[in-house]
Amino acid sequence: MSCDFLSFRRWRKQAKTLLCLAIGLMPLTAGACPRLVASGNPEYPPFLWQDPKNDHNLIGANADLMQLLAREIGVPIDVRYVGPWGRVQESAKNGRIDLISGAFLTQQRLGYMRYFQPAIRDTKSLIWSRESRHVNYQHWDDLVGLEGITVVNNSFGQAFDQFAATNLKVQQVGSIRNALQMLNLGRADYLIYEDAPGLAYAASLGIRGLRAASAPVSNEKLYLTLALASPCNNEQLAERISHAMKKFSDDKVMDALVEKNIRLWQQQSNSMRRAD
Repeated sequence: MSCDFLSFRRWRKQAKTLLCLAIGLMPLTAGACPRLVASGNPEYPPFLWQDPKNDHNLIGANADLMQLLAREIGVPIDVRYVGPWGRVQESAKNGRIDLISGAFLTQQRLGYMRYFQPAIRDTKSLIWSRESRHVNYQHWDDLVGLEGITVVNNSFGQAFDQFAATNLKVQQVGSIRNALQMLNLGRADYLIYEDAPGLAYAASLGIRGLRAASAPVSNEKLYLTLALASPCNNEQLAERISHAMKKFSDDKVMDALVEKNIRLWQQQSNSMRRAD
């Protein structure tokens, strides 16, 4: 009897271990997290922009990445337009969305978001100016005394953000479209914005005669983040996302997605100009 009892205890312990392992491998589709809602900067082609066929959704390289992530972790992900970039960040802070697909790392954002390594993409933030009033930019100090413009709640890295707050005059507006148009009209000396999105929007608006400085303001990494206030914020989900992001980085998935969505943005922009 004693041997039978010990065998039963060993069997029960092994069964419990196997059950825990099985639960760890099950899709995260039950309970409080049947699906995830992701958003991001909606004026950020080729990474994210509003779908012209359904303006409640976002499309782009980062949206495509979220669909690949959904398959990896076993949880559907909706990539939604929830408003301009500032509202997206507020939505993450309040737990109204779960993921931000594309955010720079700042000390303030660490207070309400979990960042995943490795990053989605490396980006460069540049100084844009008109050819007729070119800003000869090489260093941050070259911007002192000039009138700058950028999009509200944009970050260009912790170090530059602190320098700008102390030393520069930078007006913040609601959208990159407005910022580019104001720069084009001479209502600012320069625009601070990332390389690929700035070029994409200037082309779609038909704005010519803009020049980007060769020296970047900052080189920053674009991360996937999970809102700490999200009901889906748990270690099991975070671990699955981390494994998936490592796999995507190793396979250089974003290179193909960016290339594909540059072409898509250009096609849509050409179609809109022909329609006008």
